[in-house]
Amino acid sequence: MGNRIAIVLLALAAWTPLADARTLRWASAGDTTTLDPHGQDEGFTNAMNNLVYERLIQPGRDMSPTPWLAVSWKSTAPGRITMQLRRNVTFHDGTPFTADDVVFSFERATRSRQFKNYAIPAGKARKVDTHTVEFVNDVPNPTALSSIGQIPIMSRAWAEKNMAVEPHDMTKKDTPHASRHAMGTGPFVLVSFEPGVKTVHRKNAAWWGLAEKRFEGNVETIEYRPIASGATRMAALKSGEVDFVLDPSPQDIPRLKEDRGLTVWEGDEYRVISIALDQARDELLFSDVKGRNPFKDRRVRLALYQAVDTNAIKVQVMRGLATPTGLLTPNPKGEGMPAAMERRHPFDVNAAKKLLADAGYPNGFGFTLHCPNDRYINDEKICVALAGMWAKIGLTVKVDAMPKAQYFARTPKKEFSAMLQGWGDINRDAMFTLKPLYHSFNDKGYGETNYGNFRHADLDALIVKAETDMNPMTRQATINKAMELLHHEVLAIPLHRQVIPWVSRANVTLVHRPDNKFAPLWITVK
Repeated sequence: MGNRIAIVLLALAAWTPLADARTLRWASAGDTTTLDPHGQDEGFTNAMNNLVYERLIQPGRDMSPTPWLAVSWKSTAPGRITMQLRRNVTFHDGTPFTADDVVFSFERATRSRQFKNYAIPAGKARKVDTHTVEFVNDVPNPTALSSIGQIPIMSRAWAEKNMAVEPHDMTKKDTPHASRHAMGTGPFVLVSFEPGVKTVHRKNAAWWGLAEKRFEGNVETIEYRPIASGATRMAALKSGEVDFVLDPSPQDIPRLKEDRGLTVWEGDEYRVISIALDQARDELLFSDVKGRNPFKDRRVRLALYQAVDTNAIKVQVMRGLATPTGLLTPNPKGEGMPAAMERRHPFDVNAAKKLLADAGYPNGFGFTLHCPNDRYINDEKICVALAGMWAKIGLTVKVDAMPKAQYFARTPKKEFSAMLQGWGDINRDAMFTLKPLYHSFNDKGYGETNYGNFRHADLDALIVKAETDMNPMTRQATINKAMELLHHEVLAIPLHRQVIPWVSRANVTLVHRPDNKFAPLWITVK
């Protein structure tokens, strides 16, 4: 009995805040899916990897594109961008950062299932000299510069030494070296990674940004613990066991605001939550309908759409932390789309029932809705609410929710009949949504996250046209047409954009970001 008590006391001691205020302990529901910076384009995973890996251009404190590992660039010819790289930068093992690492990283990213969406439009990277790189596209590309800023830079020498030349393939069960270890140039060095338990980073004393005073906070050690239970996360915050929680439960926000020992940080997130439907298979994998696929029929998709009461989800499930939308894009205002395009198909249960009957399903049918349970705000609860709404039009929906580590290992296989999809992007261009999510898949950087796996020739043509149009006005008109077509054909079902609350101890000062990525460069713990 004495040994058991000792073990419990040791465990509690591990959670006790140190007197050193420069240690930040934080928590969230889930964990990173891989440490490979080209392995999974998922927000939380990217945020963790951004501590170690840097990009040529990154969002600054105000989210504006900021020179990072590149100090300057210019367009030297149509489809050609030349970049000057930062000098005197080293990887965490002391290896110098050079153009070879940039060329290697972009070539590696083109072989990634998801980062090829950015690496290919960026253009072919070519070394000019040790600190100069040229990106060349066959045709002018209006999103080339934004695409360049999406690729994390790895050490070529480290990757070759550790057999990590190929990016982590999340569809496979292996755990390559880069998925559990990290070597970057960033402001923090990975100390330890215990999946599902704890991840520790320490400040990089040799980081180039220190001399330029880019490190404005005082955090020297970061300890992250995934805590699945919302109640347990809040208890840990209140007791001082953690200093910051990324994803407090929406229903707790009013009460948390009244606690003088805590600070609630709120703001819109550039992320849209939607439902993707398998429209490719002739028979759904998870359905009681045999020999055909109901989701191929627009009337069925529209029925599902019109049976969704997004206001009820906003009020009852999200507790106000949602903005219902009819647009399948994270940031329509920033992307230049008219406000009128936000209008949804009307919520109308009777119309939805008639659509199902007209499609040949007067008594409805059954299918499974797959969801993560630790990635988006109230993700599992949203799915349960949807199942209840769809039951009112005769559909029998089973909700299968799982941790995001399992979920995101399965989504690239496109094996779900219906699934909850979240998509966020800080780039103010709809191409970063249209191309990966809604163009048909062709293994050339298009449709990698088109989990409905649909193919619509007119939509594909509009996306391709907008991709290379250098005239902002005609390009925006083409993008708007593509969004209108998505809306009319109901190729996916938009729900809402998240309003994200963070909560910290009152002694923590931070910068709330619309990409939902905490940035320890600007965090102060008093």
